[in-house]
Formats: sequence, structure tokens, C-alpha cells
Amino acid sequence: MPIDATQPYDDSNIFARILRGELPSKTVYDDEFALAFHDINPQAPLHILVIPKGAYVSWDDFSARASDAEIAGFVRAVGQVARDAGLVEPGYRLLANTGLDSHQEVPHLHVHIFAGRKLGPMLAR
Repeated sequence: MPIDATQPYDDSNIFARILRGELPSKTVYDDEFALAFHDINPQAPLHILVIPKGAYVSWDDFSARASDAEIAGFVRAVGQVARDAGLVEPGYRLLANTGLDSHQEVPHLHVHIFAGRKLGPMLAR
């Protein structure tokens, strides 16, 4: 169910629980700013989620409240995950949903990295 990204952070969300070690994840990257792991319901042959370690509901929340170090660290982490997975040459897609119309399902900022096949053009309807 899509969430309202204007609501306060809910620390019981699945990604907060993963960050606290309450739920397992297949981790591919971990540093002081970000955690990356394989999506449990992949939408492409390779589907990795990258989340900041801070409590941010959405990209809007993150860009407004995160420190410069957190923003730089998170963006660098996304790039590092893609490089480590060998995705730069064949290509990959990044997606960050924000709010109801985008169908954001978890109230914690996350970037999807999709790869592993030709993804085709993005179509707006």
C-alpha cells in the first residue's frame, strides 16, 4: 500500500528493522552512511536496494534534512554498489519513489538499482 511521504518517520518500518539487525538481508554494501542489499521481491534479474542509515522518509525528506556528509556518502554508496556489481558498462536504472502517486511502499528512503537485462524505455501514461 502506498505511503504518504509527508508523514513523520516510522521506526517500525522494514528497513529500520533491517538496519537494527532485527531482520536479515543479503547485504552487498555497508558503510557509515548506507546499506545495500538484494530486494526480496526482485523486479529485474539484479535488483538491489540502497538505503541511508539515517531516518529519512523519502528523497524529499533526505534532501531537506540530511547533512552534506550524509548526502555525499549516500550518493557515493549508490555509485559504488553499481561499480562493484559491474553494472556501469552494460547499464542500470535507478529509481526512488516518493509518496502516494509514485507508489512508495516503505516509509524509508530507498533507491532501487535494476539491471541484468535490457530494461527498455520508461513510459509515462
